[in-house]
Amino acid sequence: MLAFLLISGLLARFLSVENAERDAEEALIEAQVRGDASGMLDRLSGCRSRPACVAAVRANVANPRLRRSGAVKILQLSSSTAYSLTGASGETRLAWTVIGKLPVVQCVGVRRTGNFFTGVSVTLLSLGAPIPNEGDC
Repeated sequence: MLAFLLISGLLARFLSVENAERDAEEALIEAQVRGDASGMLDRLSGCRSRPACVAAVRANVANPRLRRSGAVKILQLSSSTAYSLTGASGETRLAWTVIGKLPVVQCVGVRRTGNFFTGVSVTLLSLGAPIPNEGDC
């Protein structure tokens, strides 16, 4: 019984990382649709010290296609680091919309650190410009 509880706890903690990534990416997109460059920079680890990252954030904030009012809805999230048992880095293809508007697809740079036993944490590194709806990261 104790082994079952231990394994269940570890599995629950491991699976919760997917929700943590989704929540972090949704907060990033919400800042983007508001035109909040500072909020975006706060959510992208180390972005302020990388000129290319800052330029990408500014370009996204200036893009009228990305400025919307209303609640952000995540349509699809395809992470290359999903369910990694150890740390990994890669890109997540994120399709999102605000109800009544056309969908947008963007690539998010993601780093996962930790492992299955100690827990995995998610860090967002970058957010690209919109790509075609059928495009890959």
